[in-house]
Amino acid sequence: MRSQFPLFQSHLDLAHSYWEKLIEPGDWVIDATCGNGADTLKICQLALRRGEGKVVGMDIQLAAVESTSRLLDLKLSEEQRTRVELICRCHSSFPSHCKQDTIKLIVYNLGYLPKGNKGLTTHLATTLESVGKALELIQPGGAVSITCYPGHDEGKKEEDALLAFARTLLPTEWSVCFHRWMNRNDSPSLILIQKAIQTR
Repeated sequence: MRSQFPLFQSHLDLAHSYWEKLIEPGDWVIDATCGNGADTLKICQLALRRGEGKVVGMDIQLAAVESTSRLLDLKLSEEQRTRVELICRCHSSFPSHCKQDTIKLIVYNLGYLPKGNKGLTTHLATTLESVGKALELIQPGGAVSITCYPGHDEGKKEEDALLAFARTLLPTEWSVCFHRWMNRNDSPSLILIQKAIQTR
């Protein structure tokens, strides 16, 4: 099917195209829900290309962190791997060395671990707390990328609450857009929140 839709096939294709425009070698990037590591690998390939940069991957499930670690060990150079930190913790608590206004991109892929226990999902309360903290870490011109999965109950609650929150952000300080596939039932969606280079 991908050959029939060369511009983008999925929400992840679209998210990755935005990341490619935003991330530069040497940037600091956080994957707040690393899952099986596909998104973490993508941002590593963008941020760690020239011997600089830092990537932090987080997940509350140890199995996700271990899966991500195995993938990165296979795909990254030894030097690149030294600049990736993987942490087993809830996304509502960022590492203390991630400082305000220093992170270029923070990525969320909400829901449950692919091929994992579908009963273990991200939750509305901790997701909102995390995104609020993420906005403080983002540097001017940086962004937060959030993939939502409204096809299950908690995912729908997360998407609704995140959209309501995003609407409250000052347009002089934040640019917010929302993408949904209109002809696919309960399709995943993408929320992008970009910080102004200079606020007025």
